[in-house]
Amino acid sequence: MSIRLYVGNLPKEEIDREALATMFAESEQITTKVIKDRKTGKCRGFAFVTVESDEAADQFIEKYNGQSFMDNPLKIEKALPRSKGDEEGAPVAEGNANNAPKPKVNNANASNNTKRSGKKSSSSSSSQKQQGSIQPDPRWADELAKLKEMLASANN
Repeated sequence: MSIRLYVGNLPKEEIDREALATMFAESEQITTKVIKDRKTGKCRGFAFVTVESDEAADQFIEKYNGQSFMDNPLKIEKALPRSKGDEEGAPVAEGNANNAPKPKVNNANASNNTKRSGKKSSSSSSSQKQQGSIQPDPRWADELAKLKEMLASANN
């Protein structure tokens, strides 16, 4: 089974894949992929190297981690598997992964966004608000209900 390794701290210049591969020429059966900016074609500062096995990955990390490439010390570690939502080439390594869930965004300000663009808000969005189809985040629903009760009692 092949193992994918994250190679970080590359210079943000034009780097050829072969230039990086020649540095790792002593290692057997590796593939390299330098992640480049779509507009400029320059390196985004990281690449991926694929090796044959877990043991080869450990040896590769031990051998090349911290070595200088174009005056920059390389940071090499095992890459985490990509999930479906990740964009191609996003740096995902064990040391810098954030496993916290992303908060859900409530689109209650949709009418404000349409007013800014100069377009009138549709009547369907206002009818949805009147029917109560927009639900609060379930993690905060109880707190929101208590807050509404406090406001109602303060107004009376």
